[in-house]
Amino acid sequence: MRTRWALTRRGVRVLASVAWHLAPVLVTGPVIAVTHGRQRAHRHAAGRLTTLLTRLGSTYVKAGQVLGTRRDLLPAALCESLATLHDAVAPLDRAGTRRALIEAYGTAQPDTFRTLDEEPVASGSVACVYRATLSTGETVALKLRRPGVEPIMRLDLDLMRVVATVLARLPMFRNVPVVQVVDSMCAAVLGQLDFEREADNLRRLRRNLSHVPRVWVPRVHDEATRARCIVMEFIPGLDTRTADGLSRAVRRRFASSGMTAIYHMLFVDGFVHCDLHPGNLYFTAGSQVVVLDAGFSVQLSEELRRLFAEFFMNMSIGRGRYCAEIVVRSGTGLRPDADVPVFLERMAELVERSHGLPAREFSLISFAAEMFDLQRRYGVHAAPELIFPLLSLLVIEGTVRDLDPGMDFQELAKPVLMEGLFGRRQPL
Repeated sequence: MRTRWALTRRGVRVLASVAWHLAPVLVTGPVIAVTHGRQRAHRHAAGRLTTLLTRLGSTYVKAGQVLGTRRDLLPAALCESLATLHDAVAPLDRAGTRRALIEAYGTAQPDTFRTLDEEPVASGSVACVYRATLSTGETVALKLRRPGVEPIMRLDLDLMRVVATVLARLPMFRNVPVVQVVDSMCAAVLGQLDFEREADNLRRLRRNLSHVPRVWVPRVHDEATRARCIVMEFIPGLDTRTADGLSRAVRRRFASSGMTAIYHMLFVDGFVHCDLHPGNLYFTAGSQVVVLDAGFSVQLSEELRRLFAEFFMNMSIGRGRYCAEIVVRSGTGLRPDADVPVFLERMAELVERSHGLPAREFSLISFAAEMFDLQRRYGVHAAPELIFPLLSLLVIEGTVRDLDPGMDFQELAKPVLMEGLFGRRQPL
């Protein structure tokens, strides 16, 4: 009863905020459509929705980030707007830090640490990161979960599930897997609260990527890590601008190492970090690529890993029809009005056209956007397990293009694809 009352109160607040931010679009949208065109009106509505999610808080920001990956279901303008969402949360103050330490260790002064800087070096909606020194004298990074964040996020996600159940009954959403999409989104958001899982993700990534040259995943200190915090190797001097002042040759090595790491996750291990934005991917002056924050990671089934690898392998040699068939085979289903023959034809044309492009003209983002548009238009639903890993490629492409504008994405993938398809697989 208490939970239902809390859910109702939260629902009323959210509904009021929705009305305040989106109701004006009913008036301004048609005016903008007439004066500036429908695309401008769509961007305006998407911008208002993005502002709304920011005002509603961290749960909605993270949910919007995840939903923004579903370009196979949502309009491109909306996905582009949702992609701009970032956590904008003030760091914990000293009182908040003490409460977080008590939740994690049972005391505000755990003897695990010789020293602990009270000012966070990084801050997000779920956690803050501090520099500390272990009792052994080793400098570490302490990722500490915000106190009280879990009940609030769970309440918001429960509310989203209720709304999804209602929307799924409306005629306009009859052919859209609303409940399934929201369920997968909720699972992705909740996964970022599970620090034991994230610590395990970091261990796996460190082990898996140990074979990739110049890639550094911080070591987890198991003896100091708890259910509500992760203690890991401290990597000094991390700055998103590090690569700007380095030579062209070094920047190209950064680009190659970063993409090779992603390809290795996708095609060889099937365990993929899905959130490699510039705040989680750094470059050091020593020419190393640093991968952080593995809370949003997914494990592909062996079948999906192989299908993903086969898709890219056949794309790299221009076998469009086979790639199109893989997209259908790997999907979650078809709309009742799906036109599979036309989808196969258009998808094959896209692959063959993209295969013929020079390296400087090929864009993963453009390719994926057109593929998702075809899926949305002809009723082929993509599997979330493939959408999220594909997101990791799309997120990193801009960074890689800045480092090496001439990178040939398809050619660089080939040796990793060969390993993933024909090499010896390690057990999961």
